[in-house]
Amino acid sequence: MKERKLSKKDYVVVSSMLFALFFGAGNLIFPLHLGQLAGANWLPAALGFLITGVLLPLLSVLAISITRSEGVYDIGKPLGPVFALIFMVLIHGTIGPLFGTPRTATVSFTVGLAPLIPAQWQTLGLVIFSAIFFGLAFLLSVEQSKIVSNVGKLLNPVFLLLLAFVFFLGFSHPMGTPADQAITTAYKTGAFTNGFLQGYNTMDALAGLAFGVTVVTAIKFMGKKNPNGIALVTARAGIFSMGFEGLIYLALIFLGAMSLGRFKLSANGGIAFDQIVNHYLGVVGQSILATLITLTCLTTAIGLVAAFAQDFHNHFPKISYKTWLALTSAASFLTANLGLNQIIAWSTPVLMFLYPLAIALILLSVLSPLFQRDPVVYKFVVVFTVIPALFDMMAAFPSVVSQSALGQAMHTFQQAYLPLAQYGLDWLVPALVGMVLGIGGHVLKQHAHLQTKVSQENQD
Repeated sequence: MKERKLSKKDYVVVSSMLFALFFGAGNLIFPLHLGQLAGANWLPAALGFLITGVLLPLLSVLAISITRSEGVYDIGKPLGPVFALIFMVLIHGTIGPLFGTPRTATVSFTVGLAPLIPAQWQTLGLVIFSAIFFGLAFLLSVEQSKIVSNVGKLLNPVFLLLLAFVFFLGFSHPMGTPADQAITTAYKTGAFTNGFLQGYNTMDALAGLAFGVTVVTAIKFMGKKNPNGIALVTARAGIFSMGFEGLIYLALIFLGAMSLGRFKLSANGGIAFDQIVNHYLGVVGQSILATLITLTCLTTAIGLVAAFAQDFHNHFPKISYKTWLALTSAASFLTANLGLNQIIAWSTPVLMFLYPLAIALILLSVLSPLFQRDPVVYKFVVVFTVIPALFDMMAAFPSVVSQSALGQAMHTFQQAYLPLAQYGLDWLVPALVGMVLGIGGHVLKQHAHLQTKVSQENQD
């Protein structure tokens, strides 16, 4: 295939695909619930959420573009091949068959279909639904060259039409005024910070690194071969898709805050969405909700299983892409049937550890032209980030772990000695210190290299 210039339509399709890959069930339910939690303080909470839910995923796409990477492995490569491989496995495991991919099936079933099925048939219903769901995800991603068409041209437009219909109803017939709504205790003084941490749940900063390989592969199939051209297309598509996603987040958060005018605070965003849609459309609304949730979950599942298979095939080529695809689809099916509550309970602590590490590597990649991807800078920042992140992970585990003797001891030390620990951001200051020390080490190394070069020239 010859190198060709992509048309505006091509850019729209790539952007649509990228948006659809990012926008899963969590992207619907978490901002909606955030609006309910924040109430009148919805705006500062939204700003915090947009940093981790939009800005960081955009930076992760730009990190792939700036470093000319083809996947998450390349992002960790400055720290050595062993670290890069471990980081790749951790990222793909978390957003893949251990937590993220199974959640796409369990959320779509719990929110969209479970209300229509008698309680005694729920377990069997989830088994059947998740089998069909991951079977479709496998079939729609088995041909890599058709992922753009299947997701960007088919599934995403249908999803957007349904979501636009829900927004039209919500804003043309509002249930209340956000400024008049109650604010939960945590959001009275910490709306911005709590919104920031809620953005972790989308997993999008991690997904952005993993989807890099899918986006790059798709652009190559469209006729782009030059690395600079691929990087430019990736960056443009990322800016467009994440900007659009940010607008949808704001609308969802605002809608969640308005819903308090009629409903009490719900246990989660899935229940809130169900209440809102049923309020406007009744029984018909449940069918629309089931379709909406299933579509958005399926598009994300396609991206996740494809990215997993592509990255693992690239690094373990003896096993084919289709085999890796089948393995991650089957593993996701098994994990999904453990139930949504178990998936969320055990994914949170892992995210509290991985997110700071991913944020550090994303920012290092974006800023890497300033220090030529010097491993010294990477090592300082990562070490200074990982240690406090371990404390956050321990604190977020279910009580069987967090309330153990070790968990209590770590919590006491964390609260006493690590700044911003009460906000779950105790990794931030050490990471900045590591950045300063790393850049200082880079400057000293460059200066020593220059001195050696000058000395050799003088001797000559």
